[in-house]
Amino acid sequence: MTIRILITALLLGLGLTACSGSAPKESANVLNVGNRSEVQDLDPQIVSGIAEHRALSAMFEGLATLDLQTMEPVPAAAESWSVSEDGLHYTFQLRPGAKWSNGDPVTAEDFVWSWQRMLTPALGAEYSYLLHCIRNAKAYNDGSLTDFAEVGVKATGLHTLEVTLEAPTPYFLSMQTHVAWYPVHRATIEAFGTMTDRGSGWTRTGNHVSNGPFKLLEWRPDEVLRTTRNEHYWDAASVKLDGVNYYPISNEQTEERSFRSGRLHLTYSIPMFKIDEYRKTQPEALQIHPYLQTYFYRFNTAAPPFDDVRVRQAFGLAVDREAIVRDVLQAGERPAWFYTPPDTAGYTCDYKVGFDIDRAKELLAEAGYPDGAGLPAVDLLYNTSETDKIIAETVQQMWKKNLNADVRLFNQDYKVYLATMKTLDYNIARSTWLGDVLDPVNFLECFLGGEGNNRTGYASDEFDTAIRAAYAEADTATRLAYLQQAEARLLEDAPITPVYFQTQKFLMAPEVRGLVPNLLGLFRWQDMALAAPAQ
Repeated sequence: MTIRILITALLLGLGLTACSGSAPKESANVLNVGNRSEVQDLDPQIVSGIAEHRALSAMFEGLATLDLQTMEPVPAAAESWSVSEDGLHYTFQLRPGAKWSNGDPVTAEDFVWSWQRMLTPALGAEYSYLLHCIRNAKAYNDGSLTDFAEVGVKATGLHTLEVTLEAPTPYFLSMQTHVAWYPVHRATIEAFGTMTDRGSGWTRTGNHVSNGPFKLLEWRPDEVLRTTRNEHYWDAASVKLDGVNYYPISNEQTEERSFRSGRLHLTYSIPMFKIDEYRKTQPEALQIHPYLQTYFYRFNTAAPPFDDVRVRQAFGLAVDREAIVRDVLQAGERPAWFYTPPDTAGYTCDYKVGFDIDRAKELLAEAGYPDGAGLPAVDLLYNTSETDKIIAETVQQMWKKNLNADVRLFNQDYKVYLATMKTLDYNIARSTWLGDVLDPVNFLECFLGGEGNNRTGYASDEFDTAIRAAYAEADTATRLAYLQQAEARLLEDAPITPVYFQTQKFLMAPEVRGLVPNLLGLFRWQDMALAAPAQ
């Protein structure tokens, strides 16, 4: 028996967890995962973060999933599908034996009702725009159409779902891995309120119903989210783990200590200063992989001083991205001179932000703040994280040195941080965007005017027009040209300043099996396993 497995077994026997002094005894065949932050909720249609997606992808399943080796769509809740020659019409055949975790059958009507809920304006789902590729979905979502029967989704049989799109959408099947497309159980939601109620009791322990390989066993906020096998899952016989536990450990050093002591099999991240140590002493535990994620700062464009594009541009030009990557980061990150990661499905932005202190000072002076004189102190918001704090301190010093700007740092717990951005109650906010699909439009579309993930107050008719044109364009070269136009407009208007392109960094115990690294950072929990203890 390895030392790690021995420690894990002892801790499980004592009922210890990474975040709490006591927990129910459970099988040793349970994967313990660091999840960085507490989940906003367990309703897939109202959440927006990576921590939520990691947990909900164990409990729910969309029509299709991805083969993580090839990143090609493969059947999931649907056992098959057909696509019309023009790429507009999809017919899905759902698995006839699929059931919800309470034993109810999963039907085509479940998807119709779920997507109607997602698009209903009163729900205010931040990711509703992902469904706008469906015919008339946007009109229904913005309230200009009130009859959902006119939206291009219909159940034409108990297990037959027909979907009609506005325009050919090559990544439509790949999007089915995203929480926005997951079905929800209508009877359960309505037992605790109406279709559009947020935060109702249906997501709590004992009430939650899902259709994925695992189901909710226990949710103790700020302590642990425990899942167990869903015996009604259509492929339950292939699921190797007895459960997956998610621990919301926001402090990276605490998480690393929990891994080192054997309490965690997987971490969410790793402290920057620990990377070299693991390279030397435990290289088999250190995981560093390519990742389709951009680290950037948002500006609140609705309030001074960042309602002035010249101030936003000046702050962007004053960030030395090369120095951040060279002197602060240590795991293959690249400076971001544009927003969408390079070579995303063949697309690389040809507009660059640059690092130009002289031009930054000129712009600040043109805005009425020569050498920073008269520029009000501004706050930089980040969610509680040691890495984000270090990067924020580095950028704070650059803005002070290069612009004479007084930038104050403050951090908030993840839930509060998200709410603060959503209400535009900030000046500058640390952000990341991880691709939902392998397509550049996914990075850009969240800055459409009024969309839930915009969170900057930014709106541009030119940008919106270019994105809408890309949606409707079937020719690849022309479509990418529209996206180039959109990203150039975004970077020129500067509601954000890109900083670097990330890598995925975490720790993994040697007994973990079945993890397949991929650009989207997806985990297929049903394929993962823990090796048996050595004899």
